[in-house]
Amino acid sequence: MPEVTTPYATGTPCWVDLMAKDQQQALDFYRDLLGWQGQPGPAEFGGYAVCELAGKAVAGIGPAMAPEGMPEPPTVWTSYLASSDAQATQDAIVAAGGTLIVPVMDVGDLGRMLVAADPQGAVFGVWQPGTFFGARIVNEAGALTWNELHTSDVAAATAFYGEALGIEVRRMEDAEVDYWALNVGDRAVGGATLLANDPPGTPAHWLTYFAVDDVDSTVDALVKRGGTVLAPPFDMMAGRMTVVADPQGAPFAMIRPTPM
Repeated sequence: MPEVTTPYATGTPCWVDLMAKDQQQALDFYRDLLGWQGQPGPAEFGGYAVCELAGKAVAGIGPAMAPEGMPEPPTVWTSYLASSDAQATQDAIVAAGGTLIVPVMDVGDLGRMLVAADPQGAVFGVWQPGTFFGARIVNEAGALTWNELHTSDVAAATAFYGEALGIEVRRMEDAEVDYWALNVGDRAVGGATLLANDPPGTPAHWLTYFAVDDVDSTVDALVKRGGTVLAPPFDMMAGRMTVVADPQGAPFAMIRPTPM
């Protein structure tokens, strides 16, 4: 089982979480679909639940909350990029043209976080580890396996993420469609694609991929539990995948990667 035992390098997706209008329904749904175990956490952390697979942290699910007078956040999965210094990364995000949504804040002794949007509007988080550095299991059935930026301007995204987080964007020449790898050092840690490939009107966003053993049967299970299929299962270069939404409308992808 691919277990992560050391902090992620700056710019690497390290965590994903969901703010759900009905937290318990979301916990039950992902337990049944992906095998997660989780329950609402302490009040001091807003009831945030750290979900586990085989006893190791894989993702977070919290109750949707908003400051007084502000709208509730959308029901979406948020990708968090690692940073060794959240304050410095926040300064770099602003300097590069990004927009702060939640400024840097401490999360007990677990770490520091912020939420921002890139210049094209794609929302992402930043996590500086304290005692908690992010997902402990990845690239395993039921766990996070890929994070993908959908953007209207790859050149602008290249400049922004390079300046803010040191991510290098490289075109993948052998891809079936226009596609770019997001690299930290010499390792691909995510991907980027053109927003033009999404349904008209889709805003710029980060898409979370979870690995599964059988895409088709997992889609059947999702539909039985109230989920929605946005893109039926199909084969592509990296494996067999689908794009779906949970019963509360949060989109995500599932993939059975092609064996290496």
